[in-house]
Amino acid sequence: MSFDLVLFGGTGDLAWRKLMPALFQAFRHGSLPKDGRIVGVARDDLSDDQYRELIQSRFNAVEGAKRPSAEEFEKFASLLHYLRMDLSKPADYARLSDLLKQRNADTVVMYVATAPALFTQVVEQIAAAGLNGPSTRVVLEKPLGHDLASNRAINAAVCKVLDEKQVFRIDHYLGKPSVQNLFAMRFGNALFEPIWRREHIANIQITIAEDLGVEKRGAFYDQTGALRDMVQNHALQLVCAIGMEPPINSHADAIRDEKLKVLRALKPWTPETLGLHAIRGQYTAGTAYGERVPGYKDEPGVDPESRTETFVALRTEIANWRWAGVPLYIRTGKRLASRDARIEVNFRPTPHAIYRAPAGAVNKLVINLQPRDGLELHMLAQAQDNRRSNGHQSAAQLAPVQLDLDFDKRFGAERVGAYERLLLDVIDGRLNLFVRSDEQEEAWRWVEPLIDSWASDGGPRPYAAGTWGPSASSAMIARDGFSWSEEQ
Repeated sequence: MSFDLVLFGGTGDLAWRKLMPALFQAFRHGSLPKDGRIVGVARDDLSDDQYRELIQSRFNAVEGAKRPSAEEFEKFASLLHYLRMDLSKPADYARLSDLLKQRNADTVVMYVATAPALFTQVVEQIAAAGLNGPSTRVVLEKPLGHDLASNRAINAAVCKVLDEKQVFRIDHYLGKPSVQNLFAMRFGNALFEPIWRREHIANIQITIAEDLGVEKRGAFYDQTGALRDMVQNHALQLVCAIGMEPPINSHADAIRDEKLKVLRALKPWTPETLGLHAIRGQYTAGTAYGERVPGYKDEPGVDPESRTETFVALRTEIANWRWAGVPLYIRTGKRLASRDARIEVNFRPTPHAIYRAPAGAVNKLVINLQPRDGLELHMLAQAQDNRRSNGHQSAAQLAPVQLDLDFDKRFGAERVGAYERLLLDVIDGRLNLFVRSDEQEEAWRWVEPLIDSWASDGGPRPYAAGTWGPSASSAMIARDGFSWSEEQ
């Protein structure tokens, strides 16, 4: 199968940090279709060879095992081409059309890795140039809008010129191997699904923690914040994967229908819950990696008076028959104590204790997303204790034990990164791991009361860099009698 992949924003941060390394890995693994061409598009005045040199220089920042040798890159570079374009000029889209007509590839992928404000303009110009035929697939990066109204406007503009099956709204968390294994664990095994419900689960915690600050993204992040950057998309997609009912089959719309039901079942916000169950924070100067680091307001590109949140902690529930009454906690932030993304499913205690167990010991399932990839099952087993008291053997003492399934060790080189998996799915036309427009709108609808409330409140709570966020986050979960895992 022949394909052309047109990368709008071809010299941008996402292109060289994520997309080009993913495409190279697919090329290295032999999974990228042989007859392919990758066309970088940007405003820079570059020739094909200069673009290849630029991409090669950026590969120096890629971790060693994923970095191409000179010979490997020379072969990969034969796929790379460049077209200078001003995305506001129709004549430049005509030149792109001429370039694509040289091959008439079976599939044309338009990857729009630009500022979200340009999405509508790019899609409309693609259509005006006649590039929206049935073989075209358009990939849209997040965030798709900054609120419900802007998201609807973008989706409306896209749907005027493209069929829904041609639109691939990407959320790279859905491409993570660990998230794929969450689906496989639930729907491919008989072990967990019978207890995957309110009768057996006490609470669920989702943590997406980053130890870095905003780095060079200060100007972008200050207009976005943690709620839009992480919760509206990544975190809520994880909520869907945890909470959805088994789909009738593995087709894209069957899966997305069930995810949509979860989003519609999330408890709506009220003035009371906005005050008690929604915590936002902003990091101040602190210590990370043993070094002093600046506060958010001192980062390059950030407004010194910024009210943008770098931390969010939420408590919600999925109000349906399976999950009613089970608290679900979401926590994400920058400059936290470690880089750690995980889902913890904490099970209820046994109804009657006949063994002595350590205080705070629980049965739980931990789905590790990063930096490790795997499952941990935390259980209790009888400790080897033969001590006797007053001539009688003492009551059995339980001790925590852990079953650790490390998928990186088990599958090794077979593991495929998130962007590599998703890019191959776009080329093949598989929509299972992409977000449908009604899903996206429902997610925006749920977070919009938070956006509106925070626009007029007292601002985010401060927390020192290198900690786990504001103390109010711990207080929020403690009111239910639970605690975050690092506090147990």
